Amino acid sequence: MQPPTFRIHPTPFGDALLVATDAGLVSVHLLEAPLSHALEPIAQSLQSMPVPDDAAVPDAADWLDAYFEGFREPCPAPLDWRLVHGFTRRALEAVRRIPYGETASYSEVAVAAGSPRAHRAVGSACATTPFSLVVPVHRVVRADGTIGEYGGRQDLKRALLDLEQAHAPGP
Repeated sequence: MQPPTFRIHPTPFGDALLVATDAGLVSVHLLEAPLSHALEPIAQSLQSMPVPDDAAVPDAADWLDAYFEGFREPCPAPLDWRLVHGFTRRALEAVRRIPYGETASYSEVAVAAGSPRAHRAVGSACATTPFSLVVPVHRVVRADGTIGEYGGRQDLKRALLDLEQAHAPGP
């Protein structure tokens, strides 16, 4: 078994850390801390330190570039779900079905995930996703339509929603 690999990929909102295993993309998120601090919890979870590879997950890197230019299709990279279990996985799979340019409430996602009363658990799933951007948790909003949080970066959530609205298909 090969060790996990990672690459840093630039985005309009800062560098993204993409981590992959033989099974697929296992983590992607914008770097908010030094690289070593971002890799530590991933290495602990995978029980192996990811090694740098500038050619890792090219389909995910290419998708990120296209997404920020208005590409509306889901990321084609296979996802390695080993860090996500139980209801969290069901919730994130439901989030993946929210169409580009649209939003759904935490309650609607809970229903779609098969647990209608689990709206708070949906919030936890969104907050802890290892697949930021690729699993569009920024599309999940409060029941009253306000956008809510996004890892303490409400400005980023607003920018992602605005980006999608600008490129969403017409009525």
